[in-house]
Amino acid sequence: MASRSLPQRVVRAIGESPLVERLAHAQEVLYGPLIERVRQSPLHSDVLGHSLHPSLTDVTTGCWLGASLLDVAGGSQSWRGATLLAGCGVLAAVPTALAGAADLSELSGEERRIGAVHSLGADTAIFLFTGSLIARLRGRHGRGLKLALAGNLVMAAAGFLGGHLALHRGTARRD
Repeated sequence: MASRSLPQRVVRAIGESPLVERLAHAQEVLYGPLIERVRQSPLHSDVLGHSLHPSLTDVTTGCWLGASLLDVAGGSQSWRGATLLAGCGVLAAVPTALAGAADLSELSGEERRIGAVHSLGADTAIFLFTGSLIARLRGRHGRGLKLALAGNLVMAAAGFLGGHLALHRGTARRD
């Protein structure tokens, strides 16, 4: 039998973790009333034949990655554009997170636990990018850059877990 890769072992450990089950339950209690409202909204539709959440993530992460690319490659002339992209990403993160939370509410077992860690990572990235935006608006672009880079790293890990759910486990399908 071939050995599993490190990412596969991480996903398996998350999916089997009793600690992560407690995290999933805490998220359910914390977000429960809001999730019920979102489940009745267009953010939780089957009009595409799949979840809306994966498509929305492209907008959020695209803005955030674009902001960081401008930060790193564009120099001080690009600070305004990077700030605008960071802000657009934070705004786009709201419907993205709501759509994802509604999807998460329908999962169980291993998928629910993997989704809980994905959600925690995405929430952390939103927090980091909100801090980045505030720092940028206060003229502390260097701090904003550091927070944005941290946010992108966290979002990459969270995105890996979300991609695993949607592509490997098929949780985004609306059959």
